[in-house]
Amino acid sequence: MTQSPPRITKAVIPAAGLGTRFLPATKATPKEMLPVVDKPAIQYVVEEAVAAGLSDVLMVTGRNKRPLEDHFDRNYELESALTRKGDADRLAKVQESSDLAAIHYVRQGDPRGLGHAVLCAAPHVGEQPFAVLLGDDLIDARDQLLSRMVEIQEHEGGSVIALMEVDPEQIHLYGCAAVETTAESDVVRVTGLVEKPEPAEAPSNLAVIGRYVLDPAVFAVLRTTEPGRGGEIQLTDALQQMAADESIGGPVHGVVFKGRRYDTGDRGDYLRAIVRLACEREDLGPDFKAWLRRYVTEEM
Repeated sequence: MTQSPPRITKAVIPAAGLGTRFLPATKATPKEMLPVVDKPAIQYVVEEAVAAGLSDVLMVTGRNKRPLEDHFDRNYELESALTRKGDADRLAKVQESSDLAAIHYVRQGDPRGLGHAVLCAAPHVGEQPFAVLLGDDLIDARDQLLSRMVEIQEHEGGSVIALMEVDPEQIHLYGCAAVETTAESDVVRVTGLVEKPEPAEAPSNLAVIGRYVLDPAVFAVLRTTEPGRGGEIQLTDALQQMAADESIGGPVHGVVFKGRRYDTGDRGDYLRAIVRLACEREDLGPDFKAWLRRYVTEEM
């Protein structure tokens, strides 16, 4: 009798970066806590994990990241004040973040790259597949990318990465995948990966974006992965080894995502994300869109 693969329940969110692209705002505030409309970016990511059935979340943090822990903890003084005021709506919003999931924390210590951050999760994850969600990438809640990736991993085994077509001139900003087609239009088999290649050397225009579902064999590979681009341990380099040799941890597949993604690590896209999400809110959208139309007409 064939044993079913273990159900994926754990998500890892690397959150130890310094946020240098957003200085001076991130001098004392973690970049993950920058608000997107009225919620910090990191809360959208946790909500995405929970929506995909991942109820156990580990955040890999660093120094000056204590506000992350405070945000997902209870704030009894604030809750008591809102209760006394009878402000049930705001009380529910405050309690929502602390009730989302079982959230754990580990410090990375040295900022040695994404691969090293993932390796810090090994004691918590153990010997089961797990998801990795980067806090800079927000995936619209209406687009079920992570759920689809979990589905593919549970069916095919191995690891699954999220891919998105980008302008070939932009591929040097991303990890890039060499792929083969499969019977499913949105799924490819990954045969190779290159970290931030020059456009002329890129094997495709499929960029790796910040969602992964990984076989635990990745930990053993990362332990022996030498520092790569930027002197950091690159997750892309470990996945390249796994794609080249399926005996390590099974195949590597990619889900080609065509939905709505917001790169909140980029200042321009961060602003676009706020505008788009605000426009779609029932409580903010009508007035905000009316103002935006006037502004574009009168000022631009």
